[in-house]
Amino acid sequence: MSDIKHRAPRVGLASLGCPKALVDSELIVTQLRAEGYDIGASYQDSDIVIVNTCGFINSAIEESLETIGEALNENGKVIVTGCLGANAATITTEYPNVLAVTGPHALQEVMTAVHTHLPPSHDPYISLIPPQGIKLTPRHYAYLKISEGCNHRCSFCIIPQLRGDLDSRPIGDVLQEAENLVNSGVRELLVISQDTSAYGVDVKYRTSFWNGRPVKASFEELCRELAQMDVWVRLHYVYPYPHVDKIIPLMNEGGLLPYLDIPFQHASPTILKAMKRPAHSENVLKRLQQWRQVCPELAIRSTFIVGFPGETADDFEQLLDFLQEAQLDRVGAFTYSAVDGAPANKLPNPVAEEIKQERLERFMAVQADISAARLQRHIGTRMTVLVDAIEDDAIIARSYADAPEIDGQVIINDVNGTGQALEVGSFIEVEIISADEHDLYAEQIA
Repeated sequence: MSDIKHRAPRVGLASLGCPKALVDSELIVTQLRAEGYDIGASYQDSDIVIVNTCGFINSAIEESLETIGEALNENGKVIVTGCLGANAATITTEYPNVLAVTGPHALQEVMTAVHTHLPPSHDPYISLIPPQGIKLTPRHYAYLKISEGCNHRCSFCIIPQLRGDLDSRPIGDVLQEAENLVNSGVRELLVISQDTSAYGVDVKYRTSFWNGRPVKASFEELCRELAQMDVWVRLHYVYPYPHVDKIIPLMNEGGLLPYLDIPFQHASPTILKAMKRPAHSENVLKRLQQWRQVCPELAIRSTFIVGFPGETADDFEQLLDFLQEAQLDRVGAFTYSAVDGAPANKLPNPVAEEIKQERLERFMAVQADISAARLQRHIGTRMTVLVDAIEDDAIIARSYADAPEIDGQVIINDVNGTGQALEVGSFIEVEIISADEHDLYAEQIA
């Protein structure tokens, strides 16, 4: 009884959605630990629960509401934050007994709610936290969020309604966080935001100081600085503005990985216009060709929407043609989902669900063949890979072309158990011996 009476107050956390939401959760956990709270391992083990929600598409909304319901059933005291929290009525209508609801990126509001319903007990030893904060990713990689919000107004997206316009962090703060992460043992930094290549536009590329010298808040300068930190640096959510051309040569020099995550969304000019996306597929194809001439190892990942309102059979065929010409390395796709508040919901000629699903299956079949062929090129080559896990008879790693959780893996045969001497987060040299449509298979080079 005395242990329960005197232990630190304990907060459980359920974190849903994208890496940007995960960074928000890390900030919340860091602040909780700084104030002496423990983090509960389960709903039942916690005094109160925070649910960080996603509200981007209908399936994410459903998952968020289900998670809130589970937390209420198993704990009873729930604070809700995140993107779905921007539409509080959606939550309180179904769950009027939640303690508080906040929108995304609302650390202070969340902490105020925690203080109200579970006051902290201060302990100076518990309150000490490492400089890099508390991370929810494995120790060897971390997400580095450089900005919030977005200035685009894509018709299918409600992110600006949820997170506001572009709000770039001071570059000195970003670089200091990156250095703290590297010093803590992180071997891969995954740079994220809503629009990574727009970094600094909102602050007119303001100069600040880091390590006693001036640095400009620009995408190019940020990439140059991060590339010198002697770790892998992977760029996500990069919109193909012209100035992205300037960072491609850096990918040949090490540090900045030859990898770009670019959400193209579609290829038909008609659909791109309806989406309010300014890119044109013929320009994109030319850019891809130019980038690959400068950096032949460049791996491109992208996401697409099929079944957007008004998408005709011809529009979809244009998308398939684009896939064949672009030869993207990694691709994800989903069918259009009518999210509350998205302008696209008002567009005419919605596509029937069965047609959406049929197009999605065709799309993924075409891309599977492309991905398999792209991976075949690596057979017989040597690669540096980053170890993610060590199993009884295999080492699970990733190459420069593989982001964690969304791309493929490099699976290294280890029947002799030599991998047991390795540590997760190690870089090792391998030779690729085979491939399928998702993963590479390799042997470690002694």
